[in-house]
Amino acid sequence: MESLRLVIHAPTPTALERGRRNLANLLKLAPDTEVELVINAGAVAAALSQPDPLDGHLRVCRNTLTANQLTAPDGIVVVPAAVLHIAQRQADGWGYMRA
Repeated sequence: MESLRLVIHAPTPTALERGRRNLANLLKLAPDTEVELVINAGAVAAALSQPDPLDGHLRVCRNTLTANQLTAPDGIVVVPAAVLHIAQRQADGWGYMRA
């Protein structure tokens, strides 16, 4: 069976909370899943101010960082644009879920 690959998209602080819960629940039940929590807009500042043990799965939008004069800490993956990253993952066969 092919492994699961999922992008969870969180653009707001509330969606970030849901996305982090979704991520934790998915990995608890299917630990081999390839999953990324892609954040942009208001979710970026929220994520950076409240780190989480699963932040290794975060993909942070550089456009949002630049627009808000923010910097991602070491170890956090920054992608050029959330929309582009999500579109590329979908083109590669990943599932999409909005948190």
